[in-house]
Amino acid sequence: MITPYDLGATLYMPATRSDLFQVIAQKKYPNLKSLVICLEDAVVEHEIELGIENLNQLLANVADINLKDAPLIFIRPRNIPMAKRLIAELDLHKVTGFVLPKFELTQVEAWGQTLSATHLLAMPTLETADCFDAAKMNVLATTMSSDPYFSNKTIVVRIGGNDLMHVLGIRRNRAKTLYDGPLGYAIKMIVCTFGAHGFYMTAPVCEIIDSPAVLLAELEIDNEHGLVGKTAIHPKQIEHINNAFKVQVTDYLDALKILNSNSAVFQSNGAMCEPATHHMWAKNIVARSQSYGFIDEISHSLYEQHQSEKIL
Repeated sequence: MITPYDLGATLYMPATRSDLFQVIAQKKYPNLKSLVICLEDAVVEHEIELGIENLNQLLANVADINLKDAPLIFIRPRNIPMAKRLIAELDLHKVTGFVLPKFELTQVEAWGQTLSATHLLAMPTLETADCFDAAKMNVLATTMSSDPYFSNKTIVVRIGGNDLMHVLGIRRNRAKTLYDGPLGYAIKMIVCTFGAHGFYMTAPVCEIIDSPAVLLAELEIDNEHGLVGKTAIHPKQIEHINNAFKVQVTDYLDALKILNSNSAVFQSNGAMCEPATHHMWAKNIVARSQSYGFIDEISHSLYEQHQSEKIL
């Protein structure tokens, strides 16, 4: 079963790229967990047909190979008509899902009808002016949580940082994280709104490629907000992102105690643990550890030691 924690660093690549097969076949970036093949913003209008043909050939090439260790494949169509065309014309059985660009309330029903008869998971992307309106976000989250397709097939909700900055007519400060600017409000509000409806979310891209310090600082705050992955736009970011979601051994051991405790409250590692309120956190920590592993080898040995413990 695919979980939100299986996404890790999600590398975006235009559908026109000639090396997509090498990436998927794990010959180029062996630590890549998920990939989005983009037919939207990353492809100019006059190259759309080239991109679709390239994607068609790629899917034919991977149709019969074992992709057990390959990254999860997502496709970002330009719009609903293009999505319908891809579903009708391409062999999508090796594709995990679609990224839904510029996702808004008015599109919930149409996207649901388009995808409901397929196996495809959805990554709705929040990247329009509506994202700055808390009331509209609450209506969208409520509608999605009651929709037969989106309530069951939304693997994550994506936050489109660059498009949101475009709405405001700004570009990020190269020396600061997204949370230091006006997007900090939007991210926090979206996380609280959609998280309260049971949706998992992934973090916006960090387009500062030559400064790992900014990326690492941003990843630390991503984790604090409960985000489960992050878009990568350069292969150099993959390892940093995946490592950031590794689990501290103390958190893992606390999680096991919380999930197995018969006590209403207890102390562990100098902090209060309350299973009634920390249960979901504990489940998420265990899920993260299964997808990303642990920060150091000592953590791994402790993990092996506690593998036999029952998780409720």
